[in-house]
Amino acid sequence: MNVRKCTLKNAQGGTYTYLQLVHNYRVKETGKTKTNVLMKLGREDQIEPSYIQAIIKALSAVVGESPSGTFAEFEFHASRELGGTWLLDALWNRLGMAKAIKGLLNERQFATPVERLCFAMVAGRILAPGSKLSLEHWVSKKAYIKDLANVDVHNLYRAMDLLVESSEELQKHIFTEVSKNAHLDVDLIFLDTTNTYFETDEDASGSGLLKRGHSKDGHPELPLVSIAFAVTRSGIPIRCWVFPGNTSDQTIVEQVKGDLGQWNLGHVVMVQDAGFNSADNRRILLRECGDYIIGEKLRVGTDGAAVEALHRKGRFRILESGLAIKDVVLDAGTATERRFIIVKNPEAETRDRVIREQIIDATKRKLDELSQYTGKAHTKAACALRSHSAYGRYIRQDAKGVLHLDTAKITSESLLDGKFLVSTSSMKLDAADIVAGYKQLWAIERVFKDMKNTLDIRPVYHRLDDRIRSHILICWLAMILVRYAENVADRSWYQIEKALSDITAGLIESDNVSLWYCSDISDEAKDIFKRLTIELPKKVLGTVTRKSVAV
Repeated sequence: MNVRKCTLKNAQGGTYTYLQLVHNYRVKETGKTKTNVLMKLGREDQIEPSYIQAIIKALSAVVGESPSGTFAEFEFHASRELGGTWLLDALWNRLGMAKAIKGLLNERQFATPVERLCFAMVAGRILAPGSKLSLEHWVSKKAYIKDLANVDVHNLYRAMDLLVESSEELQKHIFTEVSKNAHLDVDLIFLDTTNTYFETDEDASGSGLLKRGHSKDGHPELPLVSIAFAVTRSGIPIRCWVFPGNTSDQTIVEQVKGDLGQWNLGHVVMVQDAGFNSADNRRILLRECGDYIIGEKLRVGTDGAAVEALHRKGRFRILESGLAIKDVVLDAGTATERRFIIVKNPEAETRDRVIREQIIDATKRKLDELSQYTGKAHTKAACALRSHSAYGRYIRQDAKGVLHLDTAKITSESLLDGKFLVSTSSMKLDAADIVAGYKQLWAIERVFKDMKNTLDIRPVYHRLDDRIRSHILICWLAMILVRYAENVADRSWYQIEKALSDITAGLIESDNVSLWYCSDISDEAKDIFKRLTIELPKKVLGTVTRKSVAV
């Protein structure tokens, strides 16, 4: 007598395993063995231990024996994190990332499970960011990853080398698979850059990545690398680039537009903030495919005068969101023709006006308190007031050296209340669509924020350029999974990870069997799996022989 497993396929292509209690006997006339099904126990993933115990108790009552004597001794050996890795593994396969990695191996011979190693590095970057040595411990002792019991740090580095060797091919395959499976809309692409510092020395060679530059993390003493991302309107990064830390924006824009142009994306509108705005960058954007939408500075010149477009007369158009917009074209019909969209936020306008009036009132009081003498040197208080970042901008000095309130400056500043300015190369796009596209720049800003906080992209201790590029690629793959999960589940990654953190896999052993058993799943976690259309983990995740179990 034994328990038999029967595997059946459903109409959707999935498989289910059913358990049956069977008895084998030999037919005397023929000498052949036949199987008699005594009881159908049900689907393996839906059978509760209490159900089996109830059957044993009922049968024990018939023969008059205590059920306690029928049990082998079980021992609980280990517990592993399951919820996060299970969800990420499902998305990894759904978005075609596993397929893209395996595609790189067609003409290569690896004795190690490279695809599983790459997934472990990506999942580890999301769930337990740290060094590759810490990842080795996390996989073997802390996390349950299907078909990967443990890893060796040297194999991880070999997998990283493969990623960077095939970077161009990999990113194209990942984009193709993700855009197909996640139905990406790539008519609007956002571009921005950031940089991250490294806990190492600057690369003295002319070709190395690690160079000192302007640090956005406040560490000018450490070498940097610049990172650029192209992001869709849904916040999913479709490509990444790595440059030396002192690379100019013009070089970055030229490289980005050239690479994206080779992907044949069709007509693409590139959206950038005012930090990328220069005549050279605008020419580069126009030289390749598509149009651009780019932020503009409101002030020009050393005196901070308002730009010419703000002085043009015209009526504002009120949008449903409450924003007011005005379309302005300068030098119409000439080679230097440019289109600007002036955007005014009524709430921000009121706030800016109130703050400015408070500053002006305080400036008046401070001017009245000064002891000013014609032809005399300024006192320390006068010098401090004139150089003050807030009060000094509304102060002017006359020919005799006396400080006065600058009424012309106040009038000029009032033109800027609650406004921001956008320009575009397209003369056909509706102004409302242009503003909506520009306001979605928050999507790429959020990518950088999550890269530095959720994924802990820095500090980084890699020294070799290839390892640095591979590290950025891993973070890029991780960000695709995180953002897709957030978009579909309509939850932040913090909420998703918190709900899944209680799902664990327990290793239960006896003299006869060793198995990984899934813990209970909360209703909140079930709802997340349902939103993402991911099958719940089975109760029995897998059985292993006692000798092969790694605790």
